[in-house]
Amino acid sequence: MYSPQITQIQESSTIAITTLAQELKSQGKDILSFSAGEPDFDTPQSIKQAAIQAIQEGRSKYTPIKGIPELLKSVSAKFQHENQLDYRPDEVMLCNGAKQCLFNVFQALLNPGDEVIIPTPCWVTYPELVRYSGAKPVFLPTTKQSAFKITPTQLQEALTPKSKIVVLTSPSNPTGMVYSKEELEALAPVIATSNAFVLSDEIYEKLVYEGSFYAFGALPGMLERTITINGLSKAFSMTGWRVGFLGTKDKTLLKHMVALQSHSTSNINSIAQYAALKALSGVAKDDVERMRLAFKQRRDVAYAGVNAIKGLSCLKPQGAFYLWIKIPSTSLEFCQKLLESQGVALVPGVAFEMEGFVRMSYACSLEQIQSGLERLARFCA
Repeated sequence: MYSPQITQIQESSTIAITTLAQELKSQGKDILSFSAGEPDFDTPQSIKQAAIQAIQEGRSKYTPIKGIPELLKSVSAKFQHENQLDYRPDEVMLCNGAKQCLFNVFQALLNPGDEVIIPTPCWVTYPELVRYSGAKPVFLPTTKQSAFKITPTQLQEALTPKSKIVVLTSPSNPTGMVYSKEELEALAPVIATSNAFVLSDEIYEKLVYEGSFYAFGALPGMLERTITINGLSKAFSMTGWRVGFLGTKDKTLLKHMVALQSHSTSNINSIAQYAALKALSGVAKDDVERMRLAFKQRRDVAYAGVNAIKGLSCLKPQGAFYLWIKIPSTSLEFCQKLLESQGVALVPGVAFEMEGFVRMSYACSLEQIQSGLERLARFCA
């Protein structure tokens, strides 16, 4: 009765748990949720004002599918000046969040029998969209010893003639780990031996606390085969605005993705595009830095608190806003009992294709983090 593709798709675990926590809270229960991948800060005032101005100026009509020309130029300039990625304005497009970027790429590139290499733990959406495209996710497990990053040897052994895409996420969701330039340089020659594209998800690039962020496509010889995905949701606290963008040197691929989007959503929200134009102008740079420093402080508190609890441990994340916590039981059971007994919502590691861990978001107040740590300690005791 239903399409085979749609019956394989499961609801996002992170969204499902966040929704459950909200429902319990609405029933009057004392719930502390650490499940959502969403900053608790408001969108910077200058960006909101740009949206208000766009509304007042009547900029509420259809736009080109890819985005308004001035925003395409701004995204191109961002890629070139901040990431050393030479994507011209006609090599970028705007989508309804980074998720639609991913959907467009997978739908346009993948065929039945193709393989997509995904390091685990991984963001819950990658394998679901790969399966929906008719291709096969090939999981590459990482370990604490490798700081939850893949090695060149691992990648070499996983690549086959069927490998169509290698997914790289830095900073990572759910581990918060960041690939150094040297680590990316070690992977590049391996990828060069294949015909695979690299899908580089860089949505958390501005939320790095140690070291520096480096874009994979900036490596010599890698831009032609790299599809770079980014957006404004995390760094600018604009999750609900749905502004994602991508860059690719493959003009034919871009043409197909634009055609697909023209029949699914058309352009992204016109008002959000003018807000995005303001965000990319650099006017909110100080706001972004204040948020980054606040996340760093919260990370330090959450990291120390978790590692002080007997039975729990985690590495210190270098970016994003998550702790990837080793637990002494299965993750689904742990999260269910923790929510029932202490009113604390975490996301089970099995949702990220790795058992024995849970993800805790510290994109919330210090007070909530400290209260959550106290409840977590009581639960583990």
